[in-house]
Parts: sequence; C-alpha cells; structure tokens
Amino acid sequence: MPRPEALFLHGAALGVMAYGFLRSKTLPLNDWIETQTGGHFQFLTIQGLAAAWLTMAIGLGCDLLPSFTALRTAKRAFLMISLPVAIVVSAVYWSLFFFFPFLIIQPQVATSEPSSSSTVPELLRIPLNLDLCLHVAPAVTLLADFLLFEKKYTKKQVQLGAPLVAFLAGTWYACWVEYCASYNKTFPYPFLTDNPLNIRIGIYAFVSFVAWRCFHLVNAVHR
Repeated sequence: MPRPEALFLHGAALGVMAYGFLRSKTLPLNDWIETQTGGHFQFLTIQGLAAAWLTMAIGLGCDLLPSFTALRTAKRAFLMISLPVAIVVSAVYWSLFFFFPFLIIQPQVATSEPSSSSTVPELLRIPLNLDLCLHVAPAVTLLADFLLFEKKYTKKQVQLGAPLVAFLAGTWYACWVEYCASYNKTFPYPFLTDNPLNIRIGIYAFVSFVAWRCFHLVNAVHR
C-alpha cells in the first residue's frame, strides 16, 4: 500500500510548484521574459523548479506503483540532480535577496524612451507567496523527501556520480545561459550581466562546486 505521508508530500509539492510556475506567467515581467530567447527557462530557478517537479512526479509514480523498480531508479537519478540544484538556488537567491537584491532581481523594465534621470530603477519584486513557491518549496520538499523516504546514496555514487552530475549540470546551464544571452544581449540575473566572461565562468564553476558539496553534506547527515 502507498505510504499516505509520502503521497501527501509528493502531491502537495507538485501542486505548489505548478502553482508557482503558472503564477509567474501573470507577473508584469512576464511580457518581457517571453520576448527573450529561452523565455522562463533562462532562469536557473525555473530549470531547478522543473527538475524538482519531475522528481516529485516520478516519486508519486513510485508511491502508486511500488513494484515498478525502473521508476525508483529514475527517481534517485533525478533526485541527485534536482536536490543540490534546489538547495543552491534557494541559498544563493535568499542570500542575495536580503543583502544585495540588485544582483538577483531585475530592475523595472522601461516602458518609455530613456531619459537623463539619475533615479535608480525600482526592482521588480514578486509576491511573497510566489517567492516561497519558487525559491523555498523545491529545496524543502526535496530535502524532506530524501531524508524521510529515500535511502542515502552509496559511497561510490557520492564520490563518482555526484561530482559528474554537478559538472554536467553546471556546464549545461553555463552553455545555455550564454547562448540565450548572445541573442538577448542581457542575462536573466543582473550579477551575470554585470560581469565579463572570465568572472562568469568562475561563478558557474563555484556554483557547481557548491552544489556538489551540498549533496555530499546532505547525504552525510542522512541516517
């Protein structure tokens, strides 16, 4: 029989994250985002959200079909990707949000001709409930799922699989966001727009390293 607590976690997580993505399409910034190459999927937040949602969907399938071992294997593979990405997204976003919001939040998009005014553009903050859906729910629900309902990863998986996954995920996003920016002439996050290529490469490498270490730490504290 499916575990009711696992069913509840997976179902609730799917609903909250789906709401977050759909609600993001109603914000004023959406019109500008959808004119850009890559659209919403320029943002690591949205890619992490999609990976988390897919992991939870597979988890729900595991709850309903516990004898289908291929689903369990697929879930653990996706969890190795989505969990560290979600933790990094949450940690980076909230750290910058509270201390350096201009590095993570886009300024108000101009709706008229530029002027010589020196006024700093207002930052486009999103509603708190949406912020929590996008930047808290994936990390919290994936972490709860791993610690409560999954076995820890083996030493070999942590030593070989985790760094490889972090490297591939980091390389993928770096190449993707650079490709999008080559057409858009701007990056989805101001801290990327404001830095030259060599600094951006360092940022991608550092974030990938942090993701790997986060996964290593979470697996180490698992019982």
